[in-house]
Amino acid sequence: MAEHSGQLTEAMTPVSGRREIPAVLRWLRAALRRLNTHLNEKYRDSRGQVAEPLEPSAEFLTAAAALERILPRNEGSAAYLAEHRDRLARTIELTPPASRSGRALELGCYMQLTPLLERMRGYREVVGGYFGPLGEREWKTIELDRRPFSCRIDRFDAERDVFPYEDNSFELVLACELIEHMISDPMHLLLECRRVLEEGGRLLITTPNAASLTSVWRALHGYDSPQIYSKYTAAAPERGAEVPHVREYTAHELRAAVDAAGFDIELLTTEPIAKFAAHRKMAAFLEEHGFNPALRGEQTYCIGVKRGALPVIRYPEFLYYR
Repeated sequence: MAEHSGQLTEAMTPVSGRREIPAVLRWLRAALRRLNTHLNEKYRDSRGQVAEPLEPSAEFLTAAAALERILPRNEGSAAYLAEHRDRLARTIELTPPASRSGRALELGCYMQLTPLLERMRGYREVVGGYFGPLGEREWKTIELDRRPFSCRIDRFDAERDVFPYEDNSFELVLACELIEHMISDPMHLLLECRRVLEEGGRLLITTPNAASLTSVWRALHGYDSPQIYSKYTAAAPERGAEVPHVREYTAHELRAAVDAAGFDIELLTTEPIAKFAAHRKMAAFLEEHGFNPALRGEQTYCIGVKRGALPVIRYPEFLYYR
């Protein structure tokens, strides 16, 4: 042990003759880095979207309270709802109210957002999609405020199958906490969402942020995976096979993918997850060293509007090998 400690001490000894940079030069260098960050075009695109908690609006509080009144179907559903309540409430807050056909599709449907799409956002017909053999479907019911809400769940593979819906079928598609689970072809998911949306309809995506302050902290610390959620699900036959997070996206990557699928980006924002609050100090570190501190919350939200005239890139270079 003593010998090992000696090796560490020697390895950590500064190189002989190295001169310490004067404090004024260190300050000047940091100032130039900050100036470079502020002049950066990407920084201007997302200026103000720092990793600070968003103010809880009246709609957010109403949605959070409604989620508390959902009667969970089982213990697992109750635990998921408790952990993700704020994200679910924020999603409902950001969801535009129905103004066209009033038809909505929730992919990866857990029957938690679904009743609120009808009762808070005015969608008259809400359909769910979930992984399974193409063509299978079932009806699920959940209770909110002691009133049952029923929804049809269609089964299909969102990155391989043609979705079982006609073109231009929905005003809204939700793809929440889904794109990071895609194994081989996330653009198929985005392009099918575009196909089934009406012209001017909206796609709302939520996903963890691979460039969050927590991810930076973990990468620099060197012990944990930079992905926000990197664990596998323990074997549980009753749940069936579950695909873990295959690839988490930075906010800028998500914007690029949604843009490549022919959507006009209406909103791109991030917010911190409360349990990672200790990592927010990394924002000052990034700015001091000339890195973009914007869009660094652990949770990303993106809304794209379908525009038929926009070009589509089937295999964006940043996402696929050629």
